[in-house]
Amino acid sequence: MDTKVGSINVVASPNADVGCLPSHGVVSSVQTSTVPISFSEATLGRHLARRLVQIGVSDVFSVPGDFNLTLLDHLITEPGLNLVGCCNELNAGYAADGYARSRGVGACVVTFTVGGLSVINAIAGAYSENLPVICIVGGPNSNDYGTNRILHHTIGLPDFSQEHRCFQTITCFQAVVNDLEYAHELIDTAVSTALKESKPVYISISCNLPAIPHPTFTHDPVPFCLSPKLSNHMGLEAAIEAAAEFLNKSVKPVMVAGPKLRVAKASNAFVELADSCGYPVAVMPSAKGMIPEHHPHFIGTYWGAVSTAFCAEIVESSDAYLFAGPIFNDYSSVGYSLLLKKDKAIILQPDRVIIGNGPTFGCVLMKDFLLGLSKRLRKNTTAYENYHRIYVPEGHPLKSAPKEALRVNVLFQHIQNMLSGDTAVIAETGDSWFNCQKLKLPKGCGYEFQMQYGSIGWSVGATLGYAQAATDKRVIACIGDGSFQVTAQDISTMIRCGQNTIIFLINNGGYTIEVEIHDGPYNVIKNWNYTGLVDAIHNGEGKCWTSKVLCEEELVVAIEKATGEKKDCLCFIEVVVHKDDTSKELLEWGSRVSAANSRPPNPQ
Repeated sequence: MDTKVGSINVVASPNADVGCLPSHGVVSSVQTSTVPISFSEATLGRHLARRLVQIGVSDVFSVPGDFNLTLLDHLITEPGLNLVGCCNELNAGYAADGYARSRGVGACVVTFTVGGLSVINAIAGAYSENLPVICIVGGPNSNDYGTNRILHHTIGLPDFSQEHRCFQTITCFQAVVNDLEYAHELIDTAVSTALKESKPVYISISCNLPAIPHPTFTHDPVPFCLSPKLSNHMGLEAAIEAAAEFLNKSVKPVMVAGPKLRVAKASNAFVELADSCGYPVAVMPSAKGMIPEHHPHFIGTYWGAVSTAFCAEIVESSDAYLFAGPIFNDYSSVGYSLLLKKDKAIILQPDRVIIGNGPTFGCVLMKDFLLGLSKRLRKNTTAYENYHRIYVPEGHPLKSAPKEALRVNVLFQHIQNMLSGDTAVIAETGDSWFNCQKLKLPKGCGYEFQMQYGSIGWSVGATLGYAQAATDKRVIACIGDGSFQVTAQDISTMIRCGQNTIIFLINNGGYTIEVEIHDGPYNVIKNWNYTGLVDAIHNGEGKCWTSKVLCEEELVVAIEKATGEKKDCLCFIEVVVHKDDTSKELLEWGSRVSAANSRPPNPQ
């Protein structure tokens, strides 16, 4: 972790491209202002606001507190920057996470310590998911640093570094701005580091500084462009040569996309390679939505024992598999039960290539490697032909009897029919992981979930942020009742912002994913009147419509209304299902994760 002031590596560029795939939530360009700045506007607060606008942030998620109020005044003054007030800091952080998934970068503003330590869980999640989130904290008056004064919003010690120290392990750069002389460099270094590393950063700004002009903020236009990362040319050529030899001698190779494709900005390059080589293409669960599922050689999600039908059989029987940006953890490996062999694998990380048990090539960018490899591989459709031979189309859920209690598989059959290129799916931690994973995404349909960190309640704030960024899509969020109870308040912010998200609240009376890992009375929750709660939050202000459904007939009516008459409203549909109605994948996954969790200690 770097907490020092570093130089900013910038280049002048006519179009100021950072390099991106806009459909996968990466910053596409850094805008530069051409409007002259008067000295009275050349304040620290306005400089930070301009930087946020320049990198593509038009909405900042905030919770006011006395240490950040002056800073908020200057943020809302900036043209093109909208302040979205959230109900709590945790949701503000989750919203910045969701925003970054769509827009490529997100930002939140909270107050000192009580706000910072509240948002920290969301920032840790963004770190685990490789999302550039700029976490801005209003800090103590600059005159209080170095004194023995005890301030409010602290733990009662004259040491103001507690918050800073907490953020050191979950951000890639921390800037404590308590001196105007170095503010420009610290802010620019933090912002550029977030974009280059695709990780969150922390910026603390003393509460008495945002309104003060300083000469370092007056020069405009200020170029703000990141120099591109470059591959080591010799290493790149050697890696491509070794990989091509490895794959060209294999009989039935496959390709699997992983979640770090987003960090590497390599989704298009991955598809280009797939087009040229003819290998079957699968995705790891946390990479769903990063490559088009309408690709002619797409075979589904590779998730070990809970993979899409026939996908695992093809991947694990292959004699060579190329994994682009994988994360192999206990969840993605289904309790470490994947049937993969290292000597058959090429593992690509954003800047590294590992080939079987053999050589490793550093300073090789994934995007460059994939594009170069696409020109060196012989076409080989053997594995895809094998898949095509064994594939049997999926069946459909049993037809419901009249007024029969609604089943989860029937619900998701109807959600599938709602999807288009104008929608995006947000899947909450829980059984929605598995049910949403089986959805077939049409061209252009977005998809997001938080697999690495798996924080229940993430989806409420993330839905707020994603919908605020992706104004061209209608978000469909699938949220369990237990998760919703953690972060429900910011339904009110969605209504204030005029969002038209459709939320399916799946009410099955508890923490179903935990039940399948290890059951106990603690997994049963108090039932809420969820539609009544949302109606109370709505309170007649803004556009919001709710419905509670218990059978398929009611679900059909609710969906017709949500997509028709109420298409401009936030639509909240509570779906009541049996507590034991889960996907078969969760049952299998839960038992394997449980076995991994309950391994006895190794003998000493």
